[in-house]
Amino acid sequence: MARYIFITGGVVSSLGKGLASAALGALLQARGYSVRLRKLDPYLNVDPGTMSPFEHGEVFVTDDGAETDLDLGHYERFTGVSARKTDSISSGRIYSNVLEKERRGDYLGKTIQVVPHVTNEIKDFLRIGEAETDFMLCEIGGTVGDIEGLPFFEAIRQFIHERPRGECILMHLTLLPYLAASGELKTKPTQHSVKELQSIGLAPDVLVCRSEHPIPEREREKIALFCNVRKEAVIPAYDLQTIYEAPLAYHRAGLDQAVLNAFGIEPAPKPNLARWEDVMDRITNPEGEVRVAIVGKYTQLEDAYKSIAEALTHGGMANRVKVRAEWIDSEIFEREDPAPYLERFQAILVPGGFGERGTEGKIKAAKYAREKGIPYLGICLGMQMAVIEAARNLAGVTDAGSEEFDHEAGAKRFTPVVYHLKEWIQGNHVVERKVGDDKGGTMRLGAYNATLVPGSKVAEVYGTTQIEERHRHRYEVDTRFKAKLESCGLIFSGMSPDGRLPEIVEVKDHPWYIGVQFHPELKSKPFAPHPLFADFVKAAVGVSRLV
Repeated sequence: MARYIFITGGVVSSLGKGLASAALGALLQARGYSVRLRKLDPYLNVDPGTMSPFEHGEVFVTDDGAETDLDLGHYERFTGVSARKTDSISSGRIYSNVLEKERRGDYLGKTIQVVPHVTNEIKDFLRIGEAETDFMLCEIGGTVGDIEGLPFFEAIRQFIHERPRGECILMHLTLLPYLAASGELKTKPTQHSVKELQSIGLAPDVLVCRSEHPIPEREREKIALFCNVRKEAVIPAYDLQTIYEAPLAYHRAGLDQAVLNAFGIEPAPKPNLARWEDVMDRITNPEGEVRVAIVGKYTQLEDAYKSIAEALTHGGMANRVKVRAEWIDSEIFEREDPAPYLERFQAILVPGGFGERGTEGKIKAAKYAREKGIPYLGICLGMQMAVIEAARNLAGVTDAGSEEFDHEAGAKRFTPVVYHLKEWIQGNHVVERKVGDDKGGTMRLGAYNATLVPGSKVAEVYGTTQIEERHRHRYEVDTRFKAKLESCGLIFSGMSPDGRLPEIVEVKDHPWYIGVQFHPELKSKPFAPHPLFADFVKAAVGVSRLV
């Protein structure tokens, strides 16, 4: 049975619980253990799929079609373990499950309460797949003391109490603020955070203390004394040059050893950190630099494109170069010529998004890249913008557009070369959707196969003609325009196995111009860069050497 590590946070949010969890998972793997990481979010949304990227960052999609928190992206990138639907849960999903059971009559005769019905549902979730792995790392979103998180903390208290002693530990992240006026780190917020945990029946076994300044030995001793943990289990966590330094940094600080000590695993297997040493060598010793423009609409919050930023970093590592990505608001190009903004970049990437705002600017960016021979990668909506641009400027469909924009405006203004996807094949059955359906969880989600045209650029990049990639969209390029567009040089080089849905387009006789309907960034890892991003950066390196 799995040993459980519960990761909580206190004092303030955004301390890096997800990164610490992912790094710990990588360190346990380095010692030969199998791991699985999970996220429990207290918000009432069933999943983050309908949230604004400005509020919650990107939505990470799993192979089996779950829309999840971006922390699951960290988990996958650091451990290589593919996340599943059962690795992400929210209060909304928990309450929804309980209410569905109540309506079915599963609780007949009983009054439904937070304890035991909601907490039992959380505990049932925690137990899923516990026989499959050595360690189950469960991160609880938010901070201790948040009212919406109380059912999760109570469920964890019960869960730990019900398990045999030594099968569960608690790791708590806190902040040590620095007061410049007095020149000292303050431990009181950490003490109060731990006191809050203890008041609900939980006691941390390991404390991870975020700090911008070195933590003196006497302060570690003070924290250990007042928080009732061993001094060697008070782990300093400092700001890093790159997130990929986290496994090595946490190992140097003794995190993995403190965790194994808390479980009484002695002697512990020695870690093999060669993978992470190679990752750091590639990041810290680049042999060049390329500049990539990311032309999107959520540029105020970089977490909205977190996986894309990381996949570009991985592509740079594959080519031993530093990728300097810069975010450009696509709405600027609706008012101004894109050339002065884009001419200093060696490659252009247009990411996904929803809604019409900023799309005309994305179309101009796609046109600039096509006409100037600049490497271009269009992802999801970025592919659709490339198709609309080609339809308007090459195929003569001057009013080409997307049904999405007409649906949003409530008026027909475009010839739709992109339409609302009403039917597709998923496994052995047909999925049907209508425009008026509920928005949550109704897109084409998860991993689907695609067949590539032999001899095409993408077939060369992948080194195969059969691929599987993750999707998240409800609009699709219309194959009625396929012949017309291909006669103008926009090749449909990847299709769904039944030949009905375009997956990839590329421009003939262009150095590197590819649009994909899926999200390749979701499967990229620092030790296994996605081939599309690795080759995209390679093409950018070629441009930089020509300049």
